Formats: sequence, structure tokens, C-alpha cells
Amino acid sequence: MSEHDSGPAEPERLPLHNDDPVARRRRGCSGLIGVVVFAAASGGIAGLLGGRVAGLVAAAVVGLPLLYVVLFNLRRRVWLEGRTVVVRTWRTRRIDLVTAGRIDLLITDVRGTRTVALLLDAGQRGRAVKIDLAIYAGTGGRELGILALRRLADALANNVEANGMVFAELLIAQLRSEARGDAAADRPLYRLAAAAPSGRLAQRFTLEAVSRFVATLD
Repeated sequence: MSEHDSGPAEPERLPLHNDDPVARRRRGCSGLIGVVVFAAASGGIAGLLGGRVAGLVAAAVVGLPLLYVVLFNLRRRVWLEGRTVVVRTWRTRRIDLVTAGRIDLLITDVRGTRTVALLLDAGQRGRAVKIDLAIYAGTGGRELGILALRRLADALANNVEANGMVFAELLIAQLRSEARGDAAADRPLYRLAAAAPSGRLAQRFTLEAVSRFVATLD
């Protein structure tokens, strides 16, 4: 073995979210401005009713939790290393896609924008790791990159605990649709998002529901 051989190469780190620094700074600035506005408004109203101390307390009670949420989202990073999903916020969590005990599909609807995500059981007091696969608004949106979808599908195909093959087939169908040049509205992830009943903030699709949908795909 050569003295320059340092052993096996580290797995490639593949981002599983939109890591645009400019967009992240904009979200951070918007979030901080929103925190200041809400805290100031709450403090001002409480101050008129109860005096300066009450106003400061109200501003802190409203502002600090909102500030925590903004900073938490700014720090959140999700990436794939080999078959392991890594999530970093205040600490780092890892979940092996091959050994994950439960996998669900989560669709959220916030003011007309629907997000399709994988929900992975992290085995930590019921906490789960969410991977956004696509975000749609109207007839368009933003989807996870081809390489990321391919790597996720490869890892999920080897999962036997939660029958990850069903979710792998869904991602492969999405890749095939993109390769054919289908419009966003004709792709499987969009069709899933559109089929979810409206009026509900978050809906969890179980393995059985996803399996039935995949069976209808070409």
C-alpha cells in the first residue's frame, strides 16, 4: 500500500435541500424583521395596558420563541452521505435509509403551496427526519435534483424493514417522467400532491396508500 493511500474515501455529501446562500440570507432577514414587528406590536399593546414592564415581558414572550424558530430553520441542513441522511440543526442526527423502521410520505399545504416529503423514523422518541422531495405552487414548482432522487431511490430499494422499494419505485417513476420531458403537472410527485384533499395543513400517506398510487403509474 502506498504511503500516500489514506484509506477509503469519505462518502460524497449530497445536499437534500435548496442551499442557496442568497435565498437563505433573504429568508433570515425576512424572518428577523417579522420577529421584531410581532414582538414590538405585542409589547406596544401590553405596554399601553400594563405599563413598560408588561410591554417588555410581552415582547420577550412573543419574540423569543419566534426567534428560536427562525434561527433553527436557518441552521437546518440536510444531506446524504452514502445511504445515510444527515440532519444538522443545533446538533447532528443521522438515519440509515437501509435500516429505517418506518417510512411515510407527508404532503403539506400552506397557502396553496404543497410540499411532498419523505418522513423517516429516526428512532428517537418518535422524532422523524423530513426530506422535501418537491414544492409546488400552481402548475409549477421546485423539485429535488436528479442525482439526489437517484441516490435516495438506490438506498431505499435496499430497505426491507419498511418496504422501501415502494418509495424507491415512486422516485424512479419521477425520474422517468423527467427524462421523458413531462410537464410538472404530469409527474408522479405533482399528481400525488394534487390528489391530496384540500383544507388540511399536513397529511401523512402510509406505505399502503403510496403502494396503491405507484400501482397506477405507467
